[in-house]
Order: sequence, then C-alpha cells, then structure tokens
Amino acid sequence: MENSHFSVIQKKSSDFEKVLSDAFYHIFLFQGNGKIMVDFVEYKFSGRTVFFTSPFQNIQIVSKDIFEIQMLSFHGDFYCIEYHKKEVACNGLLFNNIYLFPHFSLDETTFNEISEYFLKIGNTNPNEDFAVAVLRSYLQLILAICSQVKSTFLPEKELIQKDFSGLKDFQNLVEQHFLTEKSPAFYADLLHLTPNSLSKKIKAEFNKTPSQIIQERVILEAKKQIHLTRKSMKEIAAELNFEDEFYFSKYFKKRTGISPTQFREETGISIVADLYK
Repeated sequence: MENSHFSVIQKKSSDFEKVLSDAFYHIFLFQGNGKIMVDFVEYKFSGRTVFFTSPFQNIQIVSKDIFEIQMLSFHGDFYCIEYHKKEVACNGLLFNNIYLFPHFSLDETTFNEISEYFLKIGNTNPNEDFAVAVLRSYLQLILAICSQVKSTFLPEKELIQKDFSGLKDFQNLVEQHFLTEKSPAFYADLLHLTPNSLSKKIKAEFNKTPSQIIQERVILEAKKQIHLTRKSMKEIAAELNFEDEFYFSKYFKKRTGISPTQFREETGISIVADLYK
C-alpha cells in the first residue's frame, strides 16, 4: 500500500547505504546486524529491531549483510503526533528526543505482531470507504505497542546508578539554557567539570558530544516552531536567540540540509498551530 502521505514498502538494507532525508516520519522493521547512522551519529543494532526517524533527519543503515526492511512512512498531514499525543505518547519517546536511542530490540512475539500490522496496512486499499480511519488505527496500534516497549528501556531509570550522576543534570541544564547558551564550556562550568571531561562523559553515554546535543536541541526546537506554529522565520529566529533570520537559516540548513522555509513547505503547518488561537 502506498500513497503520497502514508505507505508501507519493502526495501533492502543496501537501499539505505546512501543518506535518506525527507519530509516523512519513518518506522523501520527488520532483522539483522549492523549500524544505524542518524544525523551522522552511529548506533549499533543486532537481531529483531524497530527504528524511528523524524522529518529531515539524515538516515543510513550500514551492514555487511543484505536483509529485508519493512518501511512505514507517514506525513504529518496524515497523522500529527503532537495532536494525538494524549492517545499515543510517542512524541518525545519514539520521535523527537535527542537523548534517547532511536531504535530498540523486540522479542519474537512483538516483532511478529508489528509485522502483521505492517502487512494489514499493505493489504488495505486506500480508496475504500473508511480506509483512512482504518490505516490510522493500525498506525496508532504500532506506535502504542512500541511506546510501551521502549518505556521499559528508558535510561533515566539507571542514571542515578551510573558513575556520572551529572548526566541528568546536564540534560536539565540544556533544557533550561539552550536558547541562550550554546557553548559546552558554559555547562561544564555549572557542573564543575572541565569541557574535556564533560565531553568524554557525555560521549560515553549518548554517543554524541555536548556540542552535538546542544545543536540538536536548538534544531529540534526550530522544527517544532516551524511545523507547529504560524510564526514567521524572523519571529522564530528571534525566539531562538539568533542575530537575524539569515543566520538562523544558515545554521538550520547546515544541520538539516534544507532551509527553514523549505522545511515548512515540505512538512506543512500542523493543525495544532490553529488549536489554541
């Protein structure tokens, strides 16, 4: 089944050796071994795996072996994860979280259950009566099951037990100050660490440097403002503390590959933008 805003297609792992970046949310389901690259950050996978990406992330799947991949893709116009957040708490869990891993392993039963929903979606004729409602229901079931499974893997439950208890403090500080403070040295100072020491500890936990996390947080906020509001690029640039909209556009394009204006054109403006007027 495939249309312009929602599809399930069969691919091979070799199809993702080149970077994929588009306006869709993606759910990949596969069984194999290798590594995933998301915005050039590397994650290893093994066995039955489900993997989630958000619009205009840079995605690669690299493996010595070639295996089948089921790829479900949906546009925000088909299913807005922010609008449906009370029904399926996947925003910030499966998608749009810079601190959490983008993939996780599934047991055989859950893998087969999700694969069955992929098959049902593939066998649904999108032109039939009530097809859209049926397809959204299948998508919600997949998201709900995966949210439930991923919640059991959340690293926050383990952070206190780890050597560096400041991991959570670092996250909290980034959330408080990323709009105004984009230098890792600022956060290292608040945590009473050298920038080099902070970098080593953060890299060991998140597989990213502090700079990458701060930049990703800025970009995530920018994407939210562009997609979930009707604010002008000038207004968004000001809220994100950029000197002007041109510098903001340059910063955004360097990290996503497209301009903020193109991002809005491709992803659209969510129905959420008009809910609270």
